[in-house]
Amino acid sequence: MTYLVVSSLADMPGTVAQHGALDIVTLINADTPVERPASVSAERHLFLGMNDIAAPTEGLVPPGESHLDQLLEFGLRWDRHQPLVIHCWAGISRSTAAAYILACAINPALDEMALAQELRRRAPSATPNALLVSIADRRLGRDGRMVEAIRSIGRGENAFSGTPFVLPLEL
Repeated sequence: MTYLVVSSLADMPGTVAQHGALDIVTLINADTPVERPASVSAERHLFLGMNDIAAPTEGLVPPGESHLDQLLEFGLRWDRHQPLVIHCWAGISRSTAAAYILACAINPALDEMALAQELRRRAPSATPNALLVSIADRRLGRDGRMVEAIRSIGRGENAFSGTPFVLPLEL
């Protein structure tokens, strides 16, 4: 089994090249232009247009059920021969939430708290989007354990942009 790689938009092309990724998940504001690396075919790039908010705000698109459905369908279809790159604008909130969610979905035996602690260890600035995690917790039948685990690691260190990191699918 391979791994997930999280990065910012700015670091995404280099991260894809460094890890030889053939699949990308983009979680970013719908009107943000994202140039897909030539090494990744269009059908292997999932673009989820959403704002990084934890509660509905007029004029903005919160993470929702349809975003989660698409994320899970894409992530569970991923062949795991090469790493999957997940990115958002800064590599701090939406992408870290998506990586945490996909790790839990792909490997249901993962302990939510241990995975959250590993996420914090590998990404000191990570502040996973609480709304996206909450929706996934319900959908995956984790009975609040994902929400509590992410809450327990708290807000990450202040950063303009996260440093790319690997999140394993097994601990």
